[in-house]
Amino acid sequence: MNTSTRISPPLQASQWLNSPKPVTLEGLHGRVLVLHAFQMLCPGCVSHGLPQALRIHRLFPQDRVAVIGLHTVFEHHEVMGPQALRVFLDEYRIPFPVGIDQADSASPIPLTMRAYELRGTPSVVVFDRMGRVRLSHFGQIDDLQLGAVIGQLLAEAPSATKSDDSSTSADRTGTTTCADGACSVGA
Repeated sequence: MNTSTRISPPLQASQWLNSPKPVTLEGLHGRVLVLHAFQMLCPGCVSHGLPQALRIHRLFPQDRVAVIGLHTVFEHHEVMGPQALRVFLDEYRIPFPVGIDQADSASPIPLTMRAYELRGTPSVVVFDRMGRVRLSHFGQIDDLQLGAVIGQLLAEAPSATKSDDSSTSADRTGTTTCADGACSVGA
């Protein structure tokens, strides 16, 4: 599990759905946060990522574990706008807050996706109660594995400090590749 004592970059959402106000990492301190990055047209997101996020949302107490979605579009921008996303969230009965990742005028990769070095969708990022990224995973992750990470973070003292700055960076050229239910950007 990647751990870090670095301050996590802010979420850069152009709009929030299913939330009366913008969601911030600071506003979620004290809770374990599970962020699922997805696209409406990503098969792995629809078949695995979002159902998994729903299970986490329903299983864990919301005052201890927060689940948010990040609609991070790096392809087919014209068909995945806010109106389509609203309908999608309603049809799939997604109750938790979903941010629309802020577009980057100079790149097809949205700002939060770039800041967190996400390789594609689905991706899951788990933050500890202090707001530090403790797991960043691209593609499908087993429910048991993810549940173990959440349980471990819930068991830690809120002020526990860990350090291992072994994050990796991926090249992002804007090319999209989809295989095994996950879509990625890069070479």
